[in-house]
Amino acid sequence: MALPGSLRRQPANRGIVSRCTHHHVVVFLLTFFSYSLLHASRKTFSNVKVSISSQWTPSCLNSTAPELRPYELWNSSHLFPNPEEATLFLGTLDTIFLFSYAVGLFISGIVGDRLNLRWVLSFGMCSSALVVFFFGTLTEWLHFYNKWFYCCLWVVNGLLQSTGWPCVVAVMGNWFGKAGRGFVFGLWSACASVGNILGAFLASCVLKYGYEYAFLVTASVQFAGGVVVFFGLLTSPKEVGLPELGADEDGAVEEDANRPLMSNDDADDDDLNCSIQAPDADNQPKAIGFFQACCLPGVVLYSLAYACLKLVNYSFFFWLPFYLSINFGWKEAEADQLSIWYDVGGIVGGTIQGLISDVLQKRAPVLAISLLFAVGSLFGYSRSPNNKPINAVLMAITGFFIGGPSNMISSAISADLGRQDLVKGNSEALATVTGIVDGTGSIGAAVGQYLVSLIQEHLEWMWVFYFFILMTSLTILFISPLIVREIKLLLHERRLRMLAE
Repeated sequence: MALPGSLRRQPANRGIVSRCTHHHVVVFLLTFFSYSLLHASRKTFSNVKVSISSQWTPSCLNSTAPELRPYELWNSSHLFPNPEEATLFLGTLDTIFLFSYAVGLFISGIVGDRLNLRWVLSFGMCSSALVVFFFGTLTEWLHFYNKWFYCCLWVVNGLLQSTGWPCVVAVMGNWFGKAGRGFVFGLWSACASVGNILGAFLASCVLKYGYEYAFLVTASVQFAGGVVVFFGLLTSPKEVGLPELGADEDGAVEEDANRPLMSNDDADDDDLNCSIQAPDADNQPKAIGFFQACCLPGVVLYSLAYACLKLVNYSFFFWLPFYLSINFGWKEAEADQLSIWYDVGGIVGGTIQGLISDVLQKRAPVLAISLLFAVGSLFGYSRSPNNKPINAVLMAITGFFIGGPSNMISSAISADLGRQDLVKGNSEALATVTGIVDGTGSIGAAVGQYLVSLIQEHLEWMWVFYFFILMTSLTILFISPLIVREIKLLLHERRLRMLAE
């Protein structure tokens, strides 16, 4: 008997290696390290918060200030009367960055679908590197300290850094189809965690000379990476004469690559009430509009879920070194190095969970199971003793169950959403959809960073972890319709296979 399309897709993973060329490898590496460098510069700010807070508070409350420093020079950097207000301002800077980053993502996705992705990505990397240099290095060298100037620079930095993720996901989506996408994108999405590790390593190496040198090193490396991307990145296979996705011989494989995540093989075409494919006699892909992209099945639900999940993930990103240093009294450099284990867990989690989702050909159930374990891991990590090996193990487990799903939604699932039947594999939708998902996530993360600083100031760190557990639970709630539908599809496919045998 004939099998439905969902069951005919089983051989899709077999051709992933045979279709891979050296161009695919170069694209994988360039996009991987370009976004790693963007994240490394962000990580630098979170790694030097203790040093910055010490620089901005009075010497009578600051045990790290040099005793022989001239009063006039010290008074010029006296921005806050106590470390608590300095910490609150650092949280405000995180919020400012993430809000501008979120706004920029909605814009950058649309711009990336209409301009050359390589130009947009390279411009964002180089100009962001200059802003980071001005913020952390030049102001310290010139002894120029001004809260409004810091805020303006961080708004600009957020807008410029937002060019990165939509562009690299769109380029990867152009080169890699759904055959093995969960594993490939799961491995590739480790770029953010690798960037965190790189940023923590670079910052800890030069922090003893002053926090300004941590910004200098990461900004220099990021600028150089932007130059390499400009001259070396290929944004799509057609630039080297290779067939685009959906145009190769294995049509069945790419038919699946364009299938909506929320589709039902038994559903009528009339059920799709949000058609965005305009008639085009030449059959040339056109960039879709913002609201049209929002209408794609699954985009809104995954965007809301990612808003909650990214809040938790980025809170660890921005506050983990500070939490380790303040809560356990560990040295800042040691806290920076220990925080790497959260990213290691995220790398392993994203890769393994992406591979499992490829085998099941369903993403939502894998996310749900991981997030349920994330609730338990958050509760366990909140009660970690003052012991570095135990803390590192619990941190890695937490990163596995939180960073893994976060990587999957922002990369593989965003690529799935941007290559649905309704856009017929139109690569011009990829950056827009990615910008919507990641932009909504960044709005949630922006609100969260300010809430974390308020909760920590007025209550205690334990309540911060309760807040994280609540947000993780809301993530599961938002994707619950997708979970139910995909589980039903899995059971339906299993029954059909049993009948076919």
